[in-house]
Amino acid sequence: MYQRTCVKAGVLCAVLLAGWPVGAGAEMARWDLDPDHSIIEFRVAHMVVSKTAGRFMDYSGVVEMDAEAHQFKTIEATINTASVNTNQEKRDAHLRNADFFDVEKFPTMTYKMKSYKKTGEGYTALGDLTLHGVTKEITLVGTFNGVTKDPWGNTRGGFTAEGKVNRKDFGMVWNKTLDTGGFVVGDDVSIRLDIECIKAKKP
Repeated sequence: MYQRTCVKAGVLCAVLLAGWPVGAGAEMARWDLDPDHSIIEFRVAHMVVSKTAGRFMDYSGVVEMDAEAHQFKTIEATINTASVNTNQEKRDAHLRNADFFDVEKFPTMTYKMKSYKKTGEGYTALGDLTLHGVTKEITLVGTFNGVTKDPWGNTRGGFTAEGKVNRKDFGMVWNKTLDTGGFVVGDDVSIRLDIECIKAKKP
């Protein structure tokens, strides 16, 4: 009786393991950022009483991950700083000059993830942001939203993340003092990322 029970238990375990999704198709694969369905935006205090929002329109990136196991090896992105857009041409021109991004001297900013850990239902990632000739470690907190198939046979994955940087840490120190106190531009810049990526097809 004992031997028969053990055999049945062994067969049941084998069946369950055979159907476990992580064991079957798990793989570390390349996923390319889809700029047509992604958003990289920021918000910064303006005149103390409000915030100005903007985004970057030209960027590329790559993710190496095992989507089924929720394991990540590489997250990298390159952003064209001249593509900054706040829907106001005069302000965008100012952001592109030497007071801020200085796009002629620093045409790109880059991000490279160094490590990450699971935190509750999401993730906390540490990575190096290189901007305005300075590299600083930043923290991004977000979620991996899973994967889906699109109507054209592509496998897509999605991320959402938020973080904060101090622009002065990257040498962007331009400002003006207000007569009523405070400054024209805040130091802390909030970052919001909504990223969609496409799994590279095997050759």
